[in-house]
Amino acid sequence: MKLLETINDPSDLRQLGRHQLTPLAHELRQFLLESVSKTGGHLSSNLGTVELTIALHYVFNTPHDRIVWDVGHQTYSHKILTGRRAQMPTLRQLNGISGFPRRCESEYDTFGTAHSSTSISAALGMANAAKIKGEQRHCIAVIGDGSMTAGMAFEALNNAGVQEDLPLLVVLNDNDMSISPPVGALNRYLARLMSGKFYAAARNVGKSVLPGPVAELARRLEEHAKGMVVPATMFEEFGFNYIGPIDGHDLDSLIPTLQNIKHLKGPQFLHVVTKKGQGYKLAEAEPILYHGTGKFNPVEGIKPAATPSKLTYTEVFGQWLCDMAAADKRLVGITPAMREGSGMVRFEQQYPARYFDVGIAEQHSVTFGAGLATEGLKPVVAIYSTFLQRAYDQLIHDVALQNLDVTFALDRAGIVGADGATHAGNYDLAYLRCIPNMIVAAPSDENECRQLLSTCFHHNGPAAVRYPRGAGIGVTPAATLDTLPLGRGEIRRQGKGIAILAFGSMVAPALAAGEALDATVANMRWVKPLDVELVKQLAREHDALVTVEEGCVMGGAGAAVAEALAEAGIVKPLQLLGLPDKFIDHGDPAVLLASVGLDAKGIASAIRTHFQRTEPRLVVNNG
Repeated sequence: MKLLETINDPSDLRQLGRHQLTPLAHELRQFLLESVSKTGGHLSSNLGTVELTIALHYVFNTPHDRIVWDVGHQTYSHKILTGRRAQMPTLRQLNGISGFPRRCESEYDTFGTAHSSTSISAALGMANAAKIKGEQRHCIAVIGDGSMTAGMAFEALNNAGVQEDLPLLVVLNDNDMSISPPVGALNRYLARLMSGKFYAAARNVGKSVLPGPVAELARRLEEHAKGMVVPATMFEEFGFNYIGPIDGHDLDSLIPTLQNIKHLKGPQFLHVVTKKGQGYKLAEAEPILYHGTGKFNPVEGIKPAATPSKLTYTEVFGQWLCDMAAADKRLVGITPAMREGSGMVRFEQQYPARYFDVGIAEQHSVTFGAGLATEGLKPVVAIYSTFLQRAYDQLIHDVALQNLDVTFALDRAGIVGADGATHAGNYDLAYLRCIPNMIVAAPSDENECRQLLSTCFHHNGPAAVRYPRGAGIGVTPAATLDTLPLGRGEIRRQGKGIAILAFGSMVAPALAAGEALDATVANMRWVKPLDVELVKQLAREHDALVTVEEGCVMGGAGAAVAEALAEAGIVKPLQLLGLPDKFIDHGDPAVLLASVGLDAKGIASAIRTHFQRTEPRLVVNNG
């Protein structure tokens, strides 16, 4: 029997001899590769944390001792070692296990994560709770160097470092690679620390955490290290006892160091150096390509995809950004560490002086854009809908309140699929449309996306275009930079009885439902300013109205229509269709949309059921 097959929880792991852990790591890494290649998922980051995961569960008494994994896309080894090995074929699939830690999934998932830089704050809360309750336990935050570029991580360090007796360990998993290459002064600082690791070891000899042979080497090196100039350890200035860097793939270094750290008092900071994709040469060579994968043959590796027949909305944005930058030298592109995901690789290549990757710092990205706008530039902030939530105060206070000319390109709006509720962009329509001075557009196809991006870019004030993940419906965008009238929708199908007011991605399924019901279908285009005149016209000419949006119903586009009708004093049967008031799990996007009734069949069925119950006088075509 393979060693891995004997591990059903960490207590089994802790029964192994030290000499068995390296063979276990090889088995675990191979299992990861074979499993993820069949399901898709995050590969590079998980291959890089195999030994670290084994060491943490081997040394600490989990789940009594708490481990919080920052972001959590590197926790597949953790899931496998904590009783979920047999469930790995269901990873990120409907009714399967999540790609991130979830408290409802396992007692070993002590904190739900998926957005970066939350781990130190959460672990600090757990450590203080243990202290208040008089419980003896260690609380460990595992955070990557990419996540350390976010301000929240330093807010937590600043709070933690003044508590001298706190049982908190922060493990910096330094692999020199976030989703996009990490940027900024901190990354350069960590690189300098790595290059000076022997001197760093010498400085930590007195802390009695290094295994014997390394400690002796460090003592001898210290005699020759006088006068060397090394960077000040900022983590010690925060009040942490800094240890490292150490090789995160060397269990003979990791385990003795962690065992010694267990006996130290106060906040500890362990700097571990790992390699993304470790043990799989193709992933080591191209860690970004293998960061998030679909299914692939691990022998052949990821093959270039055939040219798709349909453009993705991300590709439409990337092309538009380059074209608009050529037309207007004031355009500046900003991304918070999502160059690839937001489609900005080509823009960076063509316009490097006008491209800014600010790291995982969404708050900063928005206010940075505001600062650029005050000087007459025209910043475009490319950001996922779910990540703009992290900069909501900046959006209101720094951009909208001052009516600054910043354009937001919101990718991944609506249901996103395998990443689940943590990454779903379900709330942007509601949280954007209530902000004064903000305009919000929702394109129905690829060409309209390009046109609305141009419209919002030329609008003098804050503006947002939200578009879904993945391919559009197959409309080829025009090469021009045409605009569309602000706050004007269009009727796409003329029917009778019922009018469906569809927003963005819901126009296509609404048209199909309209055919089944012989209903009128309007492409509303704008959530704010809403085309109130079109709403009034449709209300005059139809017996009932239905709104459809791929966003939360509460406070969303349908609510805007209801408010407009109320303001106009129009009383008309109205049905609001959209995402329900619950978090929607991971799975295939089409299946998830169907499960909440937002495919063509579901829209038609919901309309029939609703009006046959509430307005039986209305004749609804049964198709």
